[in-house]
Amino acid sequence: MGRATKVVLAYSGGVDTSVCIPYLKQEWGVEEVITLAADLGQGDELEPIREKALKSGASESLVADAKESFVKDYAFCALQANALYENRYPLSTALARPLIAKLLVEAAEKYGADAVAHGCTGKGNDQVRFDVAIAALNPNLKVLAPAREWGMSREETIAYGERFGIPSPVKKSSPYSIDRNLLGRSIEAGVLEDPWTEPLEEVYAMTKAIADTPDEPEYVEIGFEKGIPIALNGENIAPVALIDRLNQLAGNHGVGRIDMLENRLVGIKSREIYETPALLVLIAAHRDLESLTLTADVTHYKRGIEETYSQMIYNGLWYSPLKAALDAFVQKTQERVSGTVRVKLFKGNAAIVGRKSDNSLYSTSLATYGADDLFDHKAAEGFIYVWGLPTRIWSQQIRS
Repeated sequence: MGRATKVVLAYSGGVDTSVCIPYLKQEWGVEEVITLAADLGQGDELEPIREKALKSGASESLVADAKESFVKDYAFCALQANALYENRYPLSTALARPLIAKLLVEAAEKYGADAVAHGCTGKGNDQVRFDVAIAALNPNLKVLAPAREWGMSREETIAYGERFGIPSPVKKSSPYSIDRNLLGRSIEAGVLEDPWTEPLEEVYAMTKAIADTPDEPEYVEIGFEKGIPIALNGENIAPVALIDRLNQLAGNHGVGRIDMLENRLVGIKSREIYETPALLVLIAAHRDLESLTLTADVTHYKRGIEETYSQMIYNGLWYSPLKAALDAFVQKTQERVSGTVRVKLFKGNAAIVGRKSDNSLYSTSLATYGADDLFDHKAAEGFIYVWGLPTRIWSQQIRS
């Protein structure tokens, strides 16, 4: 770990990032700590967080409203790639990290800092995402991670902070570790560390229990233009508002809960609970619209790309050459993915019940079994003979 004189610290207002401020100055000889809190729609009051940073010893406390960029430049790119890590997790937390890293690098360059810092421990994925993203954006910046090195327990960390005027948490801390932003919530730790234990209702905040959901289904029509959602129920709506509204609609019907054993990049398995109502509905709708507007070969090839794309986001490689190349492929596929998808929300399910597009490749006259059928049935026999010829020759050879 190289020494630094001026540091921009990613700041959340919690115990660890608050203690990072005096720790960097007292233990590592940093002269000036500038904090940066990113507003990604987590619902926190950011003015008290900004003031807490100053009281904790920061020379300057920055707050960046990044909600629109978070949705347009990160979430929607992942949506166009139908990004689901291990085919389940829509990367709501992981997507925030490259954006925060970008804000840190920009602030460091603006304020002449020679390092950036974060409060990640050595056990999770976020340390990798931050470190690698920062190195990609500015390889000359040092990256400091005090919580990865200080070796203090939770109690010792709180006590250290109190020595420098940082108050200990006034209420009993939750047994859970929770990360929240506009795209969703991730919950881990506490009793959830036992994969056999069912999550209590108290862990959820964005989604209703099935027993509490409406007894009548609700339909929502999502309009897409080139793979980007632009409308709900026929009304054009801005990106942040669209995500917020769809979170409410889907969450009200109990849609969006994920309980999974996840393979972390650092080599361990972690039991994770996620709430991501809007993202899950959007990915399902977008994938369905692609099935209507993309040719079979593009659809099938893109599925393999999507798996790689999801892994790259999860593994902290947002700013990498392969990710940029895959972006070009994904963007090309989205040119004709425009139309409307109708979703039925009911008792924890989001069922696709209708889709339409001016770019539809579906032909009723070819698909029908009725009198309007235009498919040439006689052509099938010759096609099957040619298609099956390699199999026929193989079978004859092994029997000779």
